[in-house]
Formats: sequence, C-alpha cells, structure tokens
Amino acid sequence: VQLQASGGGLVQAGGSLRLSCAVSGSTSSINAIGWYRQAPGKQRELVADISNGGRTNYADADSVKGRFTISRDTAKNTVYLQMNSLKPEDTAVYYCHAALSYWPYNHWGQGTLVTVSS
Repeated sequence: VQLQASGGGLVQAGGSLRLSCAVSGSTSSINAIGWYRQAPGKQRELVADISNGGRTNYADADSVKGRFTISRDTAKNTVYLQMNSLKPEDTAVYYCHAALSYWPYNHWGQGTLVTVSS
C-alpha cells in the first residue's frame, strides 16, 4: 500500500484547505484510511478516519466538529479531509494512515504541513 498526501499549505485563520490522500497498491487489504496530525511538541493524534464500508469517525469531536469532513472518492482511490474555519491551533503536520488487515497493520504516508496564521 502506498499513500500520497497533498494539499497542505499556509492559510489565514477562518480559511479552508482540502487535503488529499491518494491510495495505491493492495487497497483490498485496507480496513480504514485516517488523517492524523502532529503539532510541534505534541503527540500525533487522530483527526478522522473512514472505514472501507464508508463509516466515518471523528476523534476529539470538540476540536474539529462541524469544521472538518472526511470523505472519499472510491473511483479515484482518494480520501479527502475538508477543513473549514481553520484556527491557528490546527497548525500541524497532517498524516495519512492506513489500517491494514495484515502485518504491520499500520502504514503511514508522508506528512503535509498545514500552517494557519492568525
């Protein structure tokens, strides 16, 4: 499985970005695709994920609820994270992650940096 994340950048507070995670390889082995983020000096945390059945999950809902939306285009094998009303505290490196049905069970793509200026 290969994951190619893109779409990060610099945006002003209140702005929007859409991150993309292009998935290739043995996609049938994927149980879920998720977006994680890691802010400077903090641990990596789950933002949202979507299962192969299309069920979505948002972690720590208060921080992203109503602002972030995860979705997918199965024809393009791409998972998106639409981020609206961005805040400076959303600044982080965002990583695409695949939960696999076989060892090593986790696969990470490269990160994409999102910087939100105040």
